[in-house]
Amino acid sequence: MTDARLSGEDRLRDPREAERAGRNRGRTGVQWDKTESPESPLLLQHRPTRPRAAVLVLHGGQATSHRPARPWQLAALRMNPVARAVSAALPPEDVLIARVRYRVRGWNDDRADPARDTLRALDDLAELTGPLPTVLLGHSMGGRAALRAAGHPQVHGVVALAPWWPPGEPVDQTAGRHIVALHGDHDHVTSPTETADCVRRARGTAAQAGMAVIGGGNHAMLRRHAFWHRTAAALVAHLLDPGGTPDPLPEECYGTGDFPVL
Repeated sequence: MTDARLSGEDRLRDPREAERAGRNRGRTGVQWDKTESPESPLLLQHRPTRPRAAVLVLHGGQATSHRPARPWQLAALRMNPVARAVSAALPPEDVLIARVRYRVRGWNDDRADPARDTLRALDDLAELTGPLPTVLLGHSMGGRAALRAAGHPQVHGVVALAPWWPPGEPVDQTAGRHIVALHGDHDHVTSPTETADCVRRARGTAAQAGMAVIGGGNHAMLRRHAFWHRTAAALVAHLLDPGGTPDPLPEECYGTGDFPVL
């Protein structure tokens, strides 16, 4: 996958989806303006009185851009229905749900700006609530930021949707963590082959690493969107409560053979 290809990444391919997302913003469902501090990258959506776990949602972006990230940009809006599905799948009295607010839209080479923002958000979360097992849920560039931040003491697992994991992406920080990726086989922005390679490399370090291929799935997760949302939500719920919530993926997703197509 090239930087040029990612520069157009996270544009919603269906303009009707963008219109629906814009109409829904600020009305019902996910609201991203609840924050403890305007300087913090941690944006709270739902904060129980005594949370036992947390989910941080990370949206996509661009390979290179120093323009400010805004919640009404399409990459951010695309994660709203995913976050709503996750919220509906979790007990509201137990799980804090928040979003990472990026300073800029781009990854920006060695700066890895979204990863730095994610680590700051995790620090702020720890200061706010104390230690909490946290799942990072990231799409595209957000999946890369989630993987980079996996070594933070708060992080229990990563669920990556169509992640941007280029060759050589580091995996040492996944030690003891659970890493799961979903990637569409019709993704022409990020590479399911590169995602599979990263998952296989992480197996030597992570507590568990797996992947499933979404048949017919594209990068924006619009094709079979309900399946994307439902499966992502079930994975997050399983990682936070493996004894009480079954894994939605078959065992083959964690095996040594080819990753199954769902």
